[in-house]
Amino acid sequence: MTTEAAFWNNLAEQYAAKPVENPDAFDQKIAITKSRMSPESVVLDIGCGTGSLALRLAPSGAHVHGLDFSSEMIRIANDKARAQEVDNVTFHVGPFDDSFTAFDAESLDGVCAYSILHLVPDREAALRQIYRLLKPGGFFISSTVCLGESWIPYGLILWVMRTLGKAPMVSILSKRTLTEEIQRAGFIELTEPEVGAEKVVGFMVCRKPESTAPAS
Repeated sequence: MTTEAAFWNNLAEQYAAKPVENPDAFDQKIAITKSRMSPESVVLDIGCGTGSLALRLAPSGAHVHGLDFSSEMIRIANDKARAQEVDNVTFHVGPFDDSFTAFDAESLDGVCAYSILHLVPDREAALRQIYRLLKPGGFFISSTVCLGESWIPYGLILWVMRTLGKAPMVSILSKRTLTEEIQRAGFIELTEPEVGAEKVVGFMVCRKPESTAPAS
């Protein structure tokens, strides 16, 4: 985890300066996310990076939290929040695991995971944690790079790049695998809205059931 954080810390300024690759798709994803929010919503953005998504969501909810294990990413996110005079966003530094205790179980109205699940070492544990933190009926939206959808030998390419210190650890997964993992965590009504994203990007919207009580 320390090595991964260092990688992203070193990349933070470059990452912040890089424009969004597909702004139209990003805008559509944000619109869909906002449609799930209300003025009372408390939302967590996991792997928030420099805060672009969290700051865009802030006007649509009561409070938006962003989490990233890169302290440099969070520093830039806080600078952006101050510059934009956004006061209902809080950024946290740290991993998304059992050590993240900022929220109680069933305390969040929504969780976003944009461009992060393919970088998480234990994806199923992260999905269980998301499910635990969401209120019954709460929404979960993910946008995940699914390199398993491509014929390009990304496994070998990424192994070489990682050996050279040019890439983080990345899971090669398919949309089907990710869908199955999300459903196995307990989420329902999973859809993949068409937003004009690249083939290797899986944009998925789902929710936690209104009641988690076992059927009689």
